[in-house]
Amino acid sequence: MHEKVRKELDALRGMVLNWKESYRGYASPEGGNEFLVEEYLEEIEMYIYPYVRRMYECQHLTQDEARDFMNFCYDNVKDLRNALVDSDSERFGETFWRKLLARINILF
Repeated sequence: MHEKVRKELDALRGMVLNWKESYRGYASPEGGNEFLVEEYLEEIEMYIYPYVRRMYECQHLTQDEARDFMNFCYDNVKDLRNALVDSDSERFGETFWRKLLARINILF
């Protein structure tokens, strides 16, 4: 991987981590934080995924590199979900994981 591409990915990693911390700051201790996880996921899909996809299409990233980076992003979504969403929220949990797995499977 070229050094400039590595720096771009590092910048994107920093954005993803900063967004996650920001969403944690918005969390309510009373619960009902599912919407924060959904918004975080939407932000990644709206801003990060198209950028990484384009880097892959322009052959700046291999398929494995692009997939690894998106897995990093989705692992952070899972981490945020585990931190914010009550484990008793079965309905949201099942729906969330099904949607996330569907998204991961169609990436590259």
